[in-house]
Amino acid sequence: MSKGIQDIIAHLQSVFLGQGDVVRFVLCALFSRGNVLLEGVPGVGKTLIGLALSRLLDLSFRRIQFTNDLLPSDIMGFHDFRAGLAEPELMRGPVFASIVLVDEINRTSPKTQSALLEAMEERQVTIDGITYPLPEPFMVIATQNPIEVAGTFPLPESQLDRFLLKVNVGYPPLEEEREILVKAIDHKDALKLTPVVSREEIQNIIAATSAIKVHKDVLDYMTALVRSTRVQAKIELGVSPRGGLALKRAAQAWAMIQNRDFVTPGDVRKVAVPVLAHRIIAKGKSPIDAIEDVLHAVPAPV
Repeated sequence: MSKGIQDIIAHLQSVFLGQGDVVRFVLCALFSRGNVLLEGVPGVGKTLIGLALSRLLDLSFRRIQFTNDLLPSDIMGFHDFRAGLAEPELMRGPVFASIVLVDEINRTSPKTQSALLEAMEERQVTIDGITYPLPEPFMVIATQNPIEVAGTFPLPESQLDRFLLKVNVGYPPLEEEREILVKAIDHKDALKLTPVVSREEIQNIIAATSAIKVHKDVLDYMTALVRSTRVQAKIELGVSPRGGLALKRAAQAWAMIQNRDFVTPGDVRKVAVPVLAHRIIAKGKSPIDAIEDVLHAVPAPV
């Protein structure tokens, strides 16, 4: 199992250079049956990673470009009620894929954004009162540009809460950026990738991740971190119990990626910012800085 994970990481990093933590955080979301929001300026490879991952795992992949005129039916699909059909025919939308890449998620209205809520939380969609399961595994990888605000709609709290992790994607380091220029890496390189693990192997990794052991002291540490966000002077809205569950799942996935069958306080600290920062409302400072303050204030178990 460890070799399969390391093979995925190595091949992803061959096209997504200099972003090792981003690669691992995306896998962290997949292994813990979560979704990930990638935030960064255009051109840093946010779309590339979703395409590359689907090729390496041999999973179905669909990309949805969010625009202000997008409708919920453009995401979920619709029933065709044409005359002559014995019963309505389901025209499946792009959400019926294992890896769904949502480009610029904040460019469509909250009504259309909410069409993803059921899919992201329950792995199913309901169309005209009929519920359809989505493929397993299933993950939404969404992207947004942190700079542009014209024509965008802030993600509602309910939508943000559906993302296990929110990850900032920055510029690659100097040597890796030079290598990108030398090799002229683009989406065609991702299309050349071939599967390194099977769907069954991925399902086994996901199952094993949920069985990663979490010691009582580490659970107490997670609980203390979550509760601390509710009493900090610089945090207006703290993390909910669902955020605490997300922290546990992400820490288990990070331990799995590190080839361990137990969670350490270091795993919790590693995933705390991408798991918790988008779940709070801070005042006077950034959410990331507020979570960093919580990490400094709450002692980790030895």
